[in-house]
Amino acid sequence: MGCEWDVEKEKETHNYLSKEEIKEKVHKYNLAVTDKLKMTLNSNGIYTGFIKVQMELCRPPQTSPSLGKLAPSSNGCTNTLHISSTNTVGEVIEALLKKFLVTESPAKFALYKRCHREDQVYACKLSDREHPLYLRLVAGPRTDTLSFVLREHEIGEWEAFSLPELQNFLRILDKEEDEQLQSLKRRYAAYRHKLEEALSEVWKPD
Repeated sequence: MGCEWDVEKEKETHNYLSKEEIKEKVHKYNLAVTDKLKMTLNSNGIYTGFIKVQMELCRPPQTSPSLGKLAPSSNGCTNTLHISSTNTVGEVIEALLKKFLVTESPAKFALYKRCHREDQVYACKLSDREHPLYLRLVAGPRTDTLSFVLREHEIGEWEAFSLPELQNFLRILDKEEDEQLQSLKRRYAAYRHKLEEALSEVWKPD
């Protein structure tokens, strides 16, 4: 909840930052940089810089050979991307997948913002319209305060099946449900019959 509120707050701030405020933030950011990955502010107010994204994938993504070479393993590594303040989360995800020759749809992946605050870690999934470089600018260059992580979307157990397979499962479930219902009806009918027999014996006139 707290991290989601932070994202919303930063989105609002992004909408109202003036060129002077951006210039000041970029200047302070560059003063704090220790790895030479500084930001550059252009005359039109757009700035460019670097973000680092850690790949945390539960399974190896589908890749394709390129120029006779196999795609490198991406899971577990941290990638540095040079982007601009106009680049969205969706574009960052596409760039990462393209870099590692991943053929799966970008819609299957999500970019998370990992916040470190008061000895606790919060992971927030960012919307495709968010701007990662702005979030980096606001948080400063320290990755122990803010970091980015690429993960698969949380996929339900049924999403791996095709539509015909799911429809067939529904038919099987309907059939099993009907069989269970009929069996239950027979059981209760038998109980009712025995109860009625017992009642008739009790109330049988002498």
